[in-house]
Amino acid sequence: MFVVYWLEAGGSSAQSARFARFGDNQMTQALAFTEALRKKQAAGEDVSFVTLCSENPHSVGKAGASDPPAGYVWKKRRS
Repeated sequence: MFVVYWLEAGGSSAQSARFARFGDNQMTQALAFTEALRKKQAAGEDVSFVTLCSENPHSVGKAGASDPPAGYVWKKRRS
């Protein structure tokens, strides 16, 4: 899954957070949407903090760091 996040001005001077979701097979659409927002920002429209995030729903493990498997021994090797 892909999510595009950005800020834009609301009716007043306050910024409002926005997002758009895209399916896990819609990377091209998510990238095009992100680029369109960045072009608006470059043109001077009140759009900022445009970012694209992804999460693989088919990941085999938990996101982030985890403990090493049992029996794993780390050694620092110097050359």
